[in-house]
Amino acid sequence: MGILAWIILGLIAGAIAKLIYPGRQGGGIFATIGLGVLGALIGGFLARVFLGIDPTGLTVTGIICAIIGAIVLIFLWGVLTRSSTR
Repeated sequence: MGILAWIILGLIAGAIAKLIYPGRQGGGIFATIGLGVLGALIGGFLARVFLGIDPTGLTVTGIICAIIGAIVLIFLWGVLTRSSTR
């Protein structure tokens, strides 16, 4: 899947993950986009390595992997930002 498709998928995944994830995450639209894009890349990579599937294109599998990756990154972002302010 091309990098542009991963970016578009990341934009979608970041927005959906932010809606799904409970609580207030903070960060603005750019943080959501960044976490969504990174989540899409990481989710796709992990699915390819561990599950042996290739979530290419804007398929259901690709979107699910991207959303899961974005949710994980939002969680990690919350853990890192909470611990640094205490």
